[in-house]
Amino acid sequence: MPYSQGPAGQLEFVIDNAETNPSDPDYKPRGTVVFAHPHPLHGGNMHNKVVYKSAKALSEIGFTVIRFNFRGVGSSNGTFDNGVGEMDDYRAMLDLAQTKYPNIPLFSAGYSFGAWIALHTGATDSRVYGLLGIAPAIDKDMSLVKKTSKPIFLVHGEEDQLFTIKQMWKFYSSLSEPKDLVIIDSADHLFDGKTQEVSDAVRDLWEDFEV
Repeated sequence: MPYSQGPAGQLEFVIDNAETNPSDPDYKPRGTVVFAHPHPLHGGNMHNKVVYKSAKALSEIGFTVIRFNFRGVGSSNGTFDNGVGEMDDYRAMLDLAQTKYPNIPLFSAGYSFGAWIALHTGATDSRVYGLLGIAPAIDKDMSLVKKTSKPIFLVHGEEDQLFTIKQMWKFYSSLSEPKDLVIIDSADHLFDGKTQEVSDAVRDLWEDFEV
């Protein structure tokens, strides 16, 4: 498993390479996506099924995806830091993405706690072109996300028990255009039995997206 240096030590990551066209030697990914996982203290890691399936969907439509473990998760060094250190970890992975794939558009994505980190960090990083949040932790401070004019794509479960659909619609209405939201019917926060629908939604949202 590859590692990158983060602010609290090494950060473990994996790369889902964009599908390439063998007949085109000059093919480049449409973009690089840094994908953050759910809450570290509740079993979240980069192999989470929603993160994994969404990353695969993005790679199938031409994006290279970097999934990583926050500090204290898996083989990543450090301990949980209530979101502050995790935002630093995320910025370190944006640095890695920019270094490994220069001159390729950069995007932020995440699920649950990771979506809050990705949206908050990506909204204020000038290198990031667009944001993807799956069941974002909208009980956190989203003030900077509400101020951005970057494209925001959201996926949410109709029966999310942590962040209700009513809360999501209120949050969504506070965002600037361009934006889009897909509601997964009968899905809870974990998207049990619905991960394929999540990955299909991610694919549909980003398939025709151009920088």
